[in-house]
Amino acid sequence: MQNQITDPVQAVARTAWGEARGEGVRGMRAVMNVIANRAATPCWWGRDYLTVCLKAWQFSCWNENDPNRPKLLSVTGTDPQFRDALDLAAQLISRKLPDITQGSDHYFDTRTKTPAWADSNAYRCTIGHHAFYRLGPYGQEKDNG
Repeated sequence: MQNQITDPVQAVARTAWGEARGEGVRGMRAVMNVIANRAATPCWWGRDYLTVCLKAWQFSCWNENDPNRPKLLSVTGTDPQFRDALDLAAQLISRKLPDITQGSDHYFDTRTKTPAWADSNAYRCTIGHHAFYRLGPYGQEKDNG
């Protein structure tokens, strides 16, 4: 189904649900902000919402061996959290979902080992169990202001 998803709302909602449904609406919203921030700076991670979400190895929930993948492929609107994700994704696509991550384009689950890319100078915020960073497409970006 991953290759069959052509609707950006579905891709964004399924990605956020797969990555952060345990973090509630705020956590899913933060993941969507990362997707939007990446789509706003097209490069190796994708060029739009759909390609950013489905780029291999960028969101672990889409990895073949991830236990969330079969769940995100089969979830329907009967799941209340997925309905929330669909609503948030529609807001994101229509550019009505403010960024709560301070421009972040990376994040990781703080309950796991800190990845090598997690430069403290690029740290933006923590929302739930996710730490958010602004690294830019080619490594750490400097603040302009």
